[in-house]
Amino acid sequence: MARLAFFLVSSLSIYFHFTAAATDSATAATAAASSYTNFVKSSCSAVQYPALCVQSLAAYASTIKQSPRQLAQTALADFVARAAKFRGLKAREYEAIKDCLEEMDDSVDRLAKSAKELKSAGKSKGQDFLWHVSNVQTWVSAALTDATTCLDGYASAALNGRLKTSIRSRVLNVAQVTSNALALVNRYASKP
Repeated sequence: MARLAFFLVSSLSIYFHFTAAATDSATAATAAASSYTNFVKSSCSAVQYPALCVQSLAAYASTIKQSPRQLAQTALADFVARAAKFRGLKAREYEAIKDCLEEMDDSVDRLAKSAKELKSAGKSKGQDFLWHVSNVQTWVSAALTDATTCLDGYASAALNGRLKTSIRSRVLNVAQVTSNALALVNRYASKP
């Protein structure tokens, strides 16, 4: 009987030890994820479109962790993904907004270059860092100008109401994401 009691007490002790360890580990993981999400939310609070910023980047919080560089890179990658969707329009739609699409293609190219340049900046220090970041700021700013030009340019295009509304909504979304990316790049650049 004593052996059985000893066995039960030992088994329960081991069970509770591992359960507590698993709970501690899960709690730590949850705390880290919460910390990463809070970093994204805090960073996004400084941009012009904070809700869109959080919506776009919160899913990547565990990758971003608390790295301003990774945050800026993820914002640029999000822009490229959204802008690339403009490449799949029908021929009639394409003709109506051809100039706008060319602007968006230029933006995709600039932002792809910016993402590579930002990686180089992360490996640099001093004036070299500033030079790389300046390139990124210039290219992202030009992409924002492209989106604005696109919005202005197709306004008089012969498109039906629903298509025009859809395209305007997509371009506006890209412009907002670009604005957020530029703000996050600027924030990264200002860090010592």
